[in-house]
Amino acid sequence: MSRPPSSSPGLPLGSDGYPAAGGVARRPAGQAESARANRLWWDAAAPAYLAEHGTDLGDADFLWCPEGLREADAHLLGDVAGRRVLEIGCGSAPCARWLARHGADVVALDVSGGMLARAAELNRATGIPVPLLQADAGALPLVSSSVDAACSAFGGLPFLADAQAVLAEVARVLRPGGRFVASVNHPFRWPFPDSPDPEDLQVTSSYFDRRPYVETDGSGRTVYVEHHRTVGDWVRAVVGAGLLLTDLLEPEWTPGRTQNWGQWSPERGALVPGTLILVAERPA
Repeated sequence: MSRPPSSSPGLPLGSDGYPAAGGVARRPAGQAESARANRLWWDAAAPAYLAEHGTDLGDADFLWCPEGLREADAHLLGDVAGRRVLEIGCGSAPCARWLARHGADVVALDVSGGMLARAAELNRATGIPVPLLQADAGALPLVSSSVDAACSAFGGLPFLADAQAVLAEVARVLRPGGRFVASVNHPFRWPFPDSPDPEDLQVTSSYFDRRPYVETDGSGRTVYVEHHRTVGDWVRAVVGAGLLLTDLLEPEWTPGRTQNWGQWSPERGALVPGTLILVAERPA
């Protein structure tokens, strides 16, 4: 599934194949800046990201988080057969293909053309041709009350400046009684260094510092933005969007799983949570 990294016009890559950061800061960043930067970053990073994580993600599998929780075991979306499902931030769309294989009528959406190009290749390779849309999650190109469920596995929500506005869009497109499930970085991770080593579990910043993490290139152009929220912020965003929060999950590390994924590792996962999963419904 892997392939060698390629360059993206105007966005230099480092030796690891990912966009090279010339500077890092914690500062405010609005929706337009965030969307523009992250579209460029994921277009450039797609080959390296999929070369690194593609085997774990699979071609038609539904991995919720680096801890190894899969929808086949968790059943967070319930029975999807015959239901219309929207995936937000689909990347190469393995989750959408898994859903289609289990009988769902799926639409897969991502902001990155680079990711969607790989998704189209895998559609052909697997023979599971899920529809692909390039769009920002803040303006979903679907009519109101048109999907039975929506999901996002580390796709989109951490990169958007206004979480409540995005969740309101999700509520708009869901049918009454429809379910939304999303996994995001656990806010508890923010104060610690971005390292898989448990010896690095030392608080280096404030949990309550909500300023986004921003990377710039050598010319000072913003190339990556990730927004940080507390657990309470996520709860208020869900409720404020008109959704009913039905569950919060903090997956434990899957026994026997040995893969490191960035700051996620078996050793660190045995001590602290790394993922928060929001389960919500549009009131009937």
